[in-house]
Amino acid sequence: MKMIEVKDLSKDFGDVQALSHVNLNFEENTIYGLLGRNGAGKSTLLNIINNRLFPSSGSVEFDGAAVTENPKSLSQFYLANEDNLYPEGMTVKNAFKWSKEFYPGFDTNYAYKLCGLFELSPKKKIKKLSTGYRSIFRNIVALSVNVPFVFLDEPVLGLDAYHRELFYKILIEKYAERPFTAVISTHLIEEVAGVLERIIIIKDGNIIRNTSAEELLQAGYCISGSAALVDDYTKGRALIGCDTLGGLKTAYVIGKPDGAIPDGLEVGNMDLQKLFIQLTSA
Repeated sequence: MKMIEVKDLSKDFGDVQALSHVNLNFEENTIYGLLGRNGAGKSTLLNIINNRLFPSSGSVEFDGAAVTENPKSLSQFYLANEDNLYPEGMTVKNAFKWSKEFYPGFDTNYAYKLCGLFELSPKKKIKKLSTGYRSIFRNIVALSVNVPFVFLDEPVLGLDAYHRELFYKILIEKYAERPFTAVISTHLIEEVAGVLERIIIIKDGNIIRNTSAEELLQAGYCISGSAALVDDYTKGRALIGCDTLGGLKTAYVIGKPDGAIPDGLEVGNMDLQKLFIQLTSA
């Protein structure tokens, strides 16, 4: 099984520690969500994995070999982020041509098909693209390179609702037809939740959760009702946070509901976005 191993990785920018002793594995044919608030360390981690930044300590290995300055390993990865690695005056069409030179598996016909679906003219110069269409261009290249590991850093930046939904639909179709590993880094949790198989939550450069989406959502529950009843019920239970509106309160509890639920209280399933907010706040 092909696997990327992140081993005890740290990265400092002067006095700021962006990553702290991160240990992770990315296995083949899996869709990961790398979730975190702005500045949590998501982009730094992806840039180090893809050899665009060097760690302060620790290492990244692919199939047991270090990826640093290792073209053979790095040819199995593709990172799509805000950095434009193509000349600004280059057209989309020529960008596809050069992508094929560096990634022989690049499917030009598929890239043109996606251009049609997203209404992106291949004749357009990259510098003339809006923020949303720059994201679309990057996503089209990422979905066309046909490498085992694709990293998508904020892939729906600037996209309208229609194009966001279209992107997720195409991603799932591509994954079903030709499985690969996709690592989606985003802070837009609600709309990506249904796509993810495994979830990694990063906070202040530390990994605070790394589990399957199903296990994470089954790890707790919500209890709602009057503030007094909720406070009484949650005494002695493992709380990760709560929301209050007037005299009503919702508490987020780790564990399973035990015993009878008192009248006036309502139990609900944990929502990924709400869970994320509670885990990464404060």
